[in-house]
Amino acid sequence: MTSSELMMEGVELMIFGMGSVFIFLILLVIITTLMSRVLGRYFPDALPAPKAAPRRKTSPAVDSELIAAIGAAVSQHRSRRRS
Repeated sequence: MTSSELMMEGVELMIFGMGSVFIFLILLVIITTLMSRVLGRYFPDALPAPKAAPRRKTSPAVDSELIAAIGAAVSQHRSRRRS
């Protein structure tokens, strides 16, 4: 075999391989689309159940000392970030 014959055979194999992959992918898309339509038609999604309103937990009274401590910590943190 000459180099041109080998090159032509390689090109033929490449075209055959790429063509078969392309056809497979096209068939995969078509079959997936058809399956999606069939499942959507015969098995529609169930309607979601209405959600109940979330219950609020009653929090105990917030201590004024705790609020002062949190405020002091926040102001100290902000003053450190500025410098």
